[in-house]
Amino acid sequence: MLAGQITQRRKIELIDYPEPVPGKSGEIVFQPEISCLCGSDVPYFVKQHPEYPLQVGLSLHEMVGTVLWADGSRFREGQKVLAVPTNHVGIFERFAISESLVVPLDLRRPLEEMIVSQPLGTVLYGLRMLPNLLGWNVVVVGQGPIGLLFTGALRNLGAKQIIGIDRILSRLGLSKRMGATTVINVDQEDPIAAVADLTGGAMADLVVEAVGHEQHALNLCIDLCRRQGRIHYFGMAPQLIDGLRWRDLFFKNLTLTTSVGPDFTRDFPLAIQWIGEGRIDVRPLVTHSFPLSEIQTAFETFSDRKDGACKVLIRFPAAG
Repeated sequence: MLAGQITQRRKIELIDYPEPVPGKSGEIVFQPEISCLCGSDVPYFVKQHPEYPLQVGLSLHEMVGTVLWADGSRFREGQKVLAVPTNHVGIFERFAISESLVVPLDLRRPLEEMIVSQPLGTVLYGLRMLPNLLGWNVVVVGQGPIGLLFTGALRNLGAKQIIGIDRILSRLGLSKRMGATTVINVDQEDPIAAVADLTGGAMADLVVEAVGHEQHALNLCIDLCRRQGRIHYFGMAPQLIDGLRWRDLFFKNLTLTTSVGPDFTRDFPLAIQWIGEGRIDVRPLVTHSFPLSEIQTAFETFSDRKDGACKVLIRFPAAG
């Protein structure tokens, strides 16, 4: 069978790899059909690493497909499921995975939509940490796939204003489709002044940081948040944040929360339910789709944000 391996910076290849061996209790053999690239996959592809090739299977972890083998305790052969491989090691045509990392799918929507239940589950986990948001003024900094899902979920939860901030025009357009009441292009206007104007000078009750990595915007979030407001930091943080204005955060009496590692028994099933029932329309997010044979192009398109790329799908051979 085929597997993916990053062999040098910005180069991913398909290689032959042994088939998984079924039979271990508490595991299933999973066959991916539709997968989706995530911002946390990008560093493996674009950064220079000390040694190449990287571990076989890096990096892919948003995927839906079919159970090929199960011991019958929780899943059955032929069942459609969401699977989240450990440590992003998921570029295989088939692999064994713990049942604890697998969730049954609602098939009222196509797999190309249900795949978004994985990132949506991570968003719902973060929102579960917050109080009732009904009537709040909320700013979402970063309107990539995660920021857009926050925007859509906040609309469901009754936020008064949902202000999307980004500098990429295509993503600001998607932000309006996902439920933003206002969008701000940081290359064209001062976001702090704009939020002050929109909130009558009060600033935001909640600011969501959905940028992360080395381009994080935590200092901007401090400025956008009202005194005694909240910041939820979702974007993957670097090991150290240079220049963080912690004193400003401290004197504004802000509450800072973070989230990573959703609950497989609550968050992913709820995300699957939302999409299946049509509570949130994730179709605007899916902008590109490539077969596994074009995985190099898929990674380049997503990493470089080509042609308005948002969620980029990879179709495995089992998808037909």
